[in-house]
Amino acid sequence: MVLVGPSGTGKTTWAHEHFTASEIVSSDALRALVGIDEADLMASAAAFDLLHRIVSERLRRGLTTVIDTTGLDKEDRLRWVESAREVELPVYAVLFTAGYDEVAPRHAGKPRPIPQATLRKQFSRMSQAVVEIPNEGFDEVHTEQPVRVVATKVVPPSAPTEPQRRHSFGLIISRFNWEEDDLGGQLAQIARRAEEAGFSDLWLMDHFRQIPVVGRNWEDIPEAYTALAHIGASTERIRLGTLVTGVTHRSPVVLGKMVATLDVLTGGRAICGLGAAWDQAEHKAYGIPFPPLTERYALLEDTLQMLPLLWGKGSSSFEGATFSASELICYPRPIQDPIPILVGGGGEKRTLHLVAEYADACNVMGSPEEVRHKVEVLERHCADVRRDPAEILVTNLHHTLVARDRPAMHDRIHQLRSRNQSVEQYAVRHNAGTVEDLVDVFSAYSEAGARHTIVSLPDVALEGSIETFGDVIAAFE
Repeated sequence: MVLVGPSGTGKTTWAHEHFTASEIVSSDALRALVGIDEADLMASAAAFDLLHRIVSERLRRGLTTVIDTTGLDKEDRLRWVESAREVELPVYAVLFTAGYDEVAPRHAGKPRPIPQATLRKQFSRMSQAVVEIPNEGFDEVHTEQPVRVVATKVVPPSAPTEPQRRHSFGLIISRFNWEEDDLGGQLAQIARRAEEAGFSDLWLMDHFRQIPVVGRNWEDIPEAYTALAHIGASTERIRLGTLVTGVTHRSPVVLGKMVATLDVLTGGRAICGLGAAWDQAEHKAYGIPFPPLTERYALLEDTLQMLPLLWGKGSSSFEGATFSASELICYPRPIQDPIPILVGGGGEKRTLHLVAEYADACNVMGSPEEVRHKVEVLERHCADVRRDPAEILVTNLHHTLVARDRPAMHDRIHQLRSRNQSVEQYAVRHNAGTVEDLVDVFSAYSEAGARHTIVSLPDVALEGSIETFGDVIAAFE
């Protein structure tokens, strides 16, 4: 961000109101470092040489950089635009448009005021800069105003600024690298906090070792259904499920019995999350067969057909393409009739067709635009099987870090990031945003047709994380 305006127009004050000190590169501050003080004009050449070197290094590392000079030199502005382009960073100009009659009295009261002739010359150059800057290659040109800086993915283009319709939220816990050794106590505490904050459901991954995109494979990860039963005993309202269980992980009948038992023990709060499975390395490590994708889809469809029979009355038999059962007996029967089934994945030909035919919900990933497309595909599959698409809840998975304001976000990121990772890099990786940012994001998902979001919070075990997201939830109620 290149600040442009004569001396005394409020650039430095504005910068410190909206950015941290480490993000601001100031010619005055550098003049004081290499000279007598900020007013030492003899140190200007050395100060600007240092400023250009600092700006270049910060841009190379992808760091947010606010250049606090008068910004009236066209050659400097073009240099900064080109430097940003070389590292594929957006670059903005912010114009400070206070008039001469407003600014001149501010200088008059200073111990070492800028000469009036110099100030008038700056205002003359400002008039010229206002004409030139729109054609200098900046992504956007703004006048002085409050600003929010967020990762590109956080606020979709043209996102509504107010919650457009009701949107509900679930919480997934996928990593357990917590400082405390009491895994059971931590899980129960997180679940109770989530329930209190307004989350309607809580999910665990059904894997036997940690998956690569989340952590290292030797990190702690509890068996999902055992852990869900423990959580169920510690909560009262929140619904519980896996996102998702690969149908190759267990016998489908055994899986159905486990989900039914979870439903009974939690007073009717189980959700059955299913998928075709994907982690071939995990299957190989544990000696679990991993058939080709076509066979896994056939197994998924058989499971979707079988589970309502298992959870129903009597002892039906089942004959599928991949397995059969002579007596599907399941007592005690689940409290819900039937237990809702969610299918994970957004495969347009097979997965969403299975959702349309058998499931109560689906979970898809991507931007609001990508989700909108998936919803349209699902609606076509529903038409093919003559089912009302309104019967199916479309959910999306979203990894995010939330804070009430930007200073709080900086503090939390500094607490979480590794030493060789910048604030910007962490913010982008974890889609960091304020409550206001995320209300915009989830309003856009609602408009796209996803009425429920399952969020992963990287700081889920830390005080304030779940509670702050509760403010997002409250905005939609």
